[in-house]
Amino acid sequence: MNPALTALRSFFEPAAERHSSLSTPRTNWRRSRPKVPSLPVAVAYSGGADSTALLIAAAAFWPGQVRALHVHHGLQAAADQFAETCASVCEALGVPLSVLRVDARHAPGDSPEDAARLARYAALATAAAEQGASAVLLGQHADDQVETLLLALSRGAGLPGLASMAGRFERNGMVFFRPLLQTPAGVLRSWLVGQNVAFMDDPTNTDERFTRNRIRARLLPALAGAFPQFRETFARSARHAAQAQAVLSEVAQMDLDVVGSPPEIRCLQGFSVARQANVLRYWLQKENATPSAAQLDELLDQVAACTTRGHRIRIKVGTGYITRHGDKLAFGQEPAAPA
Repeated sequence: MNPALTALRSFFEPAAERHSSLSTPRTNWRRSRPKVPSLPVAVAYSGGADSTALLIAAAAFWPGQVRALHVHHGLQAAADQFAETCASVCEALGVPLSVLRVDARHAPGDSPEDAARLARYAALATAAAEQGASAVLLGQHADDQVETLLLALSRGAGLPGLASMAGRFERNGMVFFRPLLQTPAGVLRSWLVGQNVAFMDDPTNTDERFTRNRIRARLLPALAGAFPQFRETFARSARHAAQAQAVLSEVAQMDLDVVGSPPEIRCLQGFSVARQANVLRYWLQKENATPSAAQLDELLDQVAACTTRGHRIRIKVGTGYITRHGDKLAFGQEPAAPA
């Protein structure tokens, strides 16, 4: 059986519901899964092994209710060949295919990978909505999750980074699912080869100028040799981090209700430094700003130093500034005159 179909069933159908109608509340809580999306659904189909296996699985799981979306970045010579392969597979499956051409050029100083990703998500969300799809399925698998976790560790990330990729998230007004995060890449490829299903290998995936590719080429084989179950254990760690981050976000929202938005400095000073950091990070994220560890530490120091009305705060975060307005903090794109 297609391992992607097994993963899809497991992702959307709790084992307790598939095998028994008798289950305890604790069992239901532990095995909760995302609800099956309303139909039709879309699959982000690159033509690679993971998305090919996912598309075949989705077409079997929801016959006649799947739409394939292929993003054509135009960034490499093989882009047209990818689109042709996708069209051939979709024709064989009887799945409608839409080829989405996007402008993924990045601005000077920006990451080309980030620019391509943002353009891709925007195009997928728009096309899915136009076709009446309630959700888009993505083909990231267990190896991708491990790579994401290792990247986060290499950058000294906190819990949000260590939580790696979420199984469900919303972006550009669309719901996205990643049902293959527990499925190793090799399992998907082996099944496709055994079934003689065509798929493409992205030539940029072997370019070791990119950190993720170096992790894939050098670290994953070493981890497999030393710790054969590393995919499962790393995924478990990512889930633990995600659960812990969910609790911190709940606490941050409760604390933000107390200190206000924008936060009142005196109320902030009544919290421990750890809770100040948590609620300030949460507040800034709501303002579409992500402070670095150094910026957050500086902000905490400045909040502690606010013992007089004359103390000024001006800290740049992203494209905006954190300033002091009277007895409150403020965040804006341009520094305002301090009160």
